[in-house]
Formats: sequence, structure tokens, C-alpha cells
Amino acid sequence: MAAIRNKAAQGGRILGICNGFQILTEAGLLPGALMRNSGLNFVCREVLLKVENADTVFTRSYTKGQLLRCPVAHHDGNYFAEPQTLKSLEDNAQVVLRYAEGTNPNGSINDIAGIINEGGNVLGMMPHPENLIEDAHGGKDGRALFEAALNNLSADAA
Repeated sequence: MAAIRNKAAQGGRILGICNGFQILTEAGLLPGALMRNSGLNFVCREVLLKVENADTVFTRSYTKGQLLRCPVAHHDGNYFAEPQTLKSLEDNAQVVLRYAEGTNPNGSINDIAGIINEGGNVLGMMPHPENLIEDAHGGKDGRALFEAALNNLSADAA
């Protein structure tokens, strides 16, 4: 974790998906915590995500309000934050992705599916966009997240 903390402090892009999101919160790189799903059951299905912030290095290929299909597969995906932290996340546009109305599979507060740190370089999300990046997987809704991050890395190196 020391290497990941150092990379994040230097502005390096860090993406934590599912358990990776949980690790980022436990390591203090993102606020809040991931708890057991509200139904206490493992959830494995497709959900709809709403892009809340399309102005990050990870989400620039999407538009604000865009709906994305995305699989989830987790037992501890219920995002929680104290009211003061939650207000700060909302006020600073750090909530990047939400479960679209009626598709929250785990009880996450405010339907939060993904958040970014204040520096905009550490993203944690519970859904699995990597499982929907090719037509052979059933669609490409998750692909733009990785393309945006790679395109920005290429631009930064130039």
C-alpha cells in the first residue's frame, strides 16, 4: 500500500473496482466504507449506472446523466459515509457514478456506486465495467472508462 499511496500522492491514476474500492477506503485513499449488502446476500446481476460527474480523467468519454449498463458481483458493496463526509462528497462533485433509480443492489447511501478523491486521480467503484468492454461480453458500456484513462495518460506523457 505504501507504493500505491505514494503514486496517488504524486498524481498517479488509481482505479479500484469492487474489492479494490473497499481496499482504497480501508487504506484512507477514499472516504467512507463498504459494508455488507443491505439484504446480506451476494449480488450478481446487471445494473444501470448514472454518470454524475463526466469531468474526471476516468469519465470524460461519457456525458453527465448518461446511463450505463454494468455488472455487479459483490457481498460487501454497501457504500456508507458519515453525514459530513457525504455532504462534502456531494458538494464537491466527488460522486462520479450512482445506481440509477430502482437499481441499487446493495443499499448504498444516496445510491453511490463510485467516488473520486479530491485530487481527481483516485476512483473507487463497486460495479465491474471491465466485464462490459466488448460486444462479445454483451456490450461496450464500460469500455469508455478505460479508454478515457488511457487517452489522458498518453496526453500527459506528451
